[in-house]
Amino acid sequence: MSDSQKQTLRQAALLYHETPKPGKLEVRATKPLANGRDLSLAYSPGVAEACLEIKADPAEASRYTARGNLVGVVSNGSAVLGLGNIGALASKPVMEGKAVLFKKFANIDCFDIEVDEKDPEKLAEIVCALGPTFGAINLEDIKAPDCFIVEKICRERMNIPVFHDDQHGTAIVVGAAATNALQVAGKRFEDIKIVSTGGGAAGIACLNMLLKLGVKRENVWLCDIDGLVYEGRTSEMTPQKAEYAQASDKRTLDEVIEGADMFLGLSGPGVLKPEMVAKMAGRPIVFALANPTPEIMPDEARTVAPDAIIATGRSDFPNQVNNVLCFPFIFRGALDVGATEINDDMCVACVQGIAELARATTSAEAAAAYKGEQLTFGADYLIPKPFDPRLVGVVSAAVAKAAMDSGVATRPIDDLEAYKHKLDQSVFKSALLMRPLFESARAASRRIIFAEGEDERVLRAAQAILEETTETPILIGRPEVLEARCERAGLNIRPGVDFQFVNPENDPRYFDFWTSYHELMERKGVTPDLAKAIMRTNTTAIAAVAVHRGEADSMICGTFGEYRWHLNYIQQILGTPDLSPQGALSLMILEDGPLFIADTQVHELPTPEQLARIAEGAARHVRRFGLEPNVALCSQSQFGNHAEGSGKRLREALAILDSRDTDFTYEGEMNVDVALDPGLRQKLFPRSRMSGVANTLVFAHADAASGVRNILKMRADGLEVGPILMGMGNKAHIVSPSITARGLLNMAAIAGTPVDHYG
Repeated sequence: MSDSQKQTLRQAALLYHETPKPGKLEVRATKPLANGRDLSLAYSPGVAEACLEIKADPAEASRYTARGNLVGVVSNGSAVLGLGNIGALASKPVMEGKAVLFKKFANIDCFDIEVDEKDPEKLAEIVCALGPTFGAINLEDIKAPDCFIVEKICRERMNIPVFHDDQHGTAIVVGAAATNALQVAGKRFEDIKIVSTGGGAAGIACLNMLLKLGVKRENVWLCDIDGLVYEGRTSEMTPQKAEYAQASDKRTLDEVIEGADMFLGLSGPGVLKPEMVAKMAGRPIVFALANPTPEIMPDEARTVAPDAIIATGRSDFPNQVNNVLCFPFIFRGALDVGATEINDDMCVACVQGIAELARATTSAEAAAAYKGEQLTFGADYLIPKPFDPRLVGVVSAAVAKAAMDSGVATRPIDDLEAYKHKLDQSVFKSALLMRPLFESARAASRRIIFAEGEDERVLRAAQAILEETTETPILIGRPEVLEARCERAGLNIRPGVDFQFVNPENDPRYFDFWTSYHELMERKGVTPDLAKAIMRTNTTAIAAVAVHRGEADSMICGTFGEYRWHLNYIQQILGTPDLSPQGALSLMILEDGPLFIADTQVHELPTPEQLARIAEGAARHVRRFGLEPNVALCSQSQFGNHAEGSGKRLREALAILDSRDTDFTYEGEMNVDVALDPGLRQKLFPRSRMSGVANTLVFAHADAASGVRNILKMRADGLEVGPILMGMGNKAHIVSPSITARGLLNMAAIAGTPVDHYG
């Protein structure tokens, strides 16, 4: 990195920490405090009731306070990574950052505690005295050997998890990376020779972890600044180093590195020379983890060992050993079962969970976060990326199970699978609402054809469909392109093996497809030549013909292009007297719950009859998500105060609904705020037939519906499921070009529900 680049990065980092307000954290209330009653409950006199419950049973603190989801990150700033002993105050940005990571990756609340105390026993006394505040303690950036003393005292005296992340977090991620590196290299823990540099907290913890995973003690050679740790050495020794002393007359790293299968560096820059790597065993594993400059740069190692498997602590090389893969998720599992400690079984479970996830197919979300990187298990992808959203479910559930199995859980979880689902829901907002549809899709085994099969999002969705449902994905695309893009995306599915495909350039069904299309369209100006051309070039029309011919049960299109263009071909080919588009329904998943919005796409200015059908269709779909529809017909008019315009059409739609045998709650016409605020509605229209908050908004103009949908998506962090095309018997859906791979998976689940369940 050039000096100018370093200066630019420095300024950007300082600006990030300074604006729009200093620091990276703030405290927010989780309960309303809007009036005198709220105040009396939050503080005096109501707070006394919670205090008395906790006095009677201390375990109730996790029920009535935030303690059960609160971690203290504690440091004295004596060994801040890459900066050294900078002191407690200067370490605060790092500890704030740690707290942010806890919240981001595992939704754990965190206070950073910087303590100006160098004496390890006094520091431990302070931490122990903080016990009533926290559900767990994360010790951070405390120098060795002081960190061993602090951790030992705190673990013995505190009945909550105490975890020194610099030791055990690093060890867990190294353990996971080593597990997979050995699999790639075709070696086993019990057979390998390990040479390690660095006898500090992290280095010793990593070696201890590798022993737990099967490495033999006699095969570990530990070096530090004074060379090999050998029996009888007295300089720069600690009890922890002495555990790894070798009975040998060798004294230098260069002497002991010969024949080593793995180098583990947690020391300093340039310690490992290329000529040393050349002495290692075939397919050497080199973990050069010093930051910011590793013990050897990857390109230097590969000049002498092109097949070396390399990990560093840096984000600009593959296989970054980053503690964020561990600490949020091990604490999440420990807190959720009320663990009294984080023990070896929980650490090993964390290792195994991380390692297994790297061997699984990469998630679409991780691929989007790391666009352009090759995320396929192998020498350059040993451990998952921090933004892989599956980490919290896989790793935390494994840790929770290990805590229960080892007897340290005070609040055991009865249903671990349900717990994992709940963790996934915290990352995938749509998971809970989509669950009934996924269950229906698993039972139905329908065939879903994707018009834009060569799109990477579609390929990732197809992989997920095969993993999570019993549906059969059919992709329209050229097989060689599908194959290459699956390979590039790190997917293990292949055309013709794992999923069916329709090749628009050369498919044996081409004659059947174009003749079918011509039969449907010959009296609408479509000639045989035009039909042939369309069946070679128009993937939306091809997908619709496949559904028409019964070769697929439902189609999904729209990852690019304009909605109405796709809708035109769907209407041409699949439209019948009984099947016609009624409207597009979007489910917006917001922080305070779901909100359905219609019609966002189909009818620009729907008639009263169309509005009534939109409301009926929306109500059917709301029930598919396991919710009871509460439909508001929305307008600028409020219960008749505008004689014309959208209010008039909605009043006529209301009358149509009143004349029918409907089985859902609806009301209108009203403003959106009245639909969402029952108190305001009661004040304006006391005799309203609707109670509670509306969960479905039907608009009299597509501009209004689409505008609300996009505002919620862009400014309220709303997650869209849809749009769902109503009225087509679940045979076709047109998505938005901004849809994600998970959004396509959700749409496949919707399309996967058979029509008799659809209503």
